[in-house]
Amino acid sequence: MIGKYPAKLDDKNRLFVPAKLRAELGEDFYVTLGVNCGRSCLTVYTASDWETLVQNYNALPISQRSAATSLIFMNANQCSPDKQFRFSLTQFLLDYAGIGRDVMIVGRAGQAEIWDAETFRAFEKENLTPEKLLASLEAIGL
Repeated sequence: MIGKYPAKLDDKNRLFVPAKLRAELGEDFYVTLGVNCGRSCLTVYTASDWETLVQNYNALPISQRSAATSLIFMNANQCSPDKQFRFSLTQFLLDYAGIGRDVMIVGRAGQAEIWDAETFRAFEKENLTPEKLLASLEAIGL
């Protein structure tokens, strides 16, 4: 998933799935707690990526299953968009990520993230430097 898409929450805490992400996300997807560079956001997983996450978690010995990892599952929201391609978010998830009415949905390789628009703009401004971009490219082998 790539790109960034401005959106607005409606009065029922629903977001519209951007057209370019519909096919990639599929009919059902999962939204849960996320973090990027020390900032709270929400992470969106496709059903297949979510199943991989569940399998990896279940393969861990119980002694290695942390409370923080459990919180990712406890607070997850399975989403099935309606006919207008809207999906609901829980108030807990919105509060966790500090999301107001203005939202930014961004692609992040195999997942997407949902950010408060103002928080995302600050994140982008802070990280949109030649030095940080070069370091990012080097980290992924480019």
